[in-house]
Amino acid sequence: MMTEVQSLERVLIVDDHGLIRDGLRAILLSSFPDCDIAEAASFTEALERLEAMPDPDLVLLDLNMPDAQRFSALEQLRVDFPSLPVVMVSGSYDRVTVRDALAAGAAGFLPKTLDRATILDAIQQVMAGEIYVPEELQVDPDAEASDKIRKLIDSLTPQQRVVLGQLVAGRLNKQIAHELDISMTTVKAHVSAILCKLNVFSRTQAVILANQVGFQG
Repeated sequence: MMTEVQSLERVLIVDDHGLIRDGLRAILLSSFPDCDIAEAASFTEALERLEAMPDPDLVLLDLNMPDAQRFSALEQLRVDFPSLPVVMVSGSYDRVTVRDALAAGAAGFLPKTLDRATILDAIQQVMAGEIYVPEELQVDPDAEASDKIRKLIDSLTPQQRVVLGQLVAGRLNKQIAHELDISMTTVKAHVSAILCKLNVFSRTQAVILANQVGFQG
């Protein structure tokens, strides 16, 4: 079931293959017919498009761009546009690549082999403040050991532990921001750090781990 989110108004698709850009454009327009979609065939062109695009909502960025190395394009976007969600798109992936992308600041990871409905659901999750990764990579087979989970939670800073407690309580980002008197950007940064330290890909997985050891915050 798709998550209901705000309308998607402006998106940049960055991929050096025209057919991929066309496919992603068609998928987006099928659910967001009024969306203003820009395209770029290189990272240099992407930066030019972003400078000319007022308040973009999302960037879909190919993992392998000809004028970028591994996550250099993603890392540059995180510096230049820190509040802009960037979802990596790739034809091939593995657990290490996905985890490294999230650690570098990606808001999600989309395999090009996903069907239209799953891609739209993934984009909607990202726009709702979640982090999306392929379902088959969301479970860490080693994460069920209680001692390992406790060690991971112990690695969190005091503020991150507080935020994790808020997640366990079922609060949304805006509620956490209000409760802790911090900005939405700060909340998202804490959530991303928590996911990275707990070696999980989503808030749901973080809450599951916390519940397994009875963590309340």
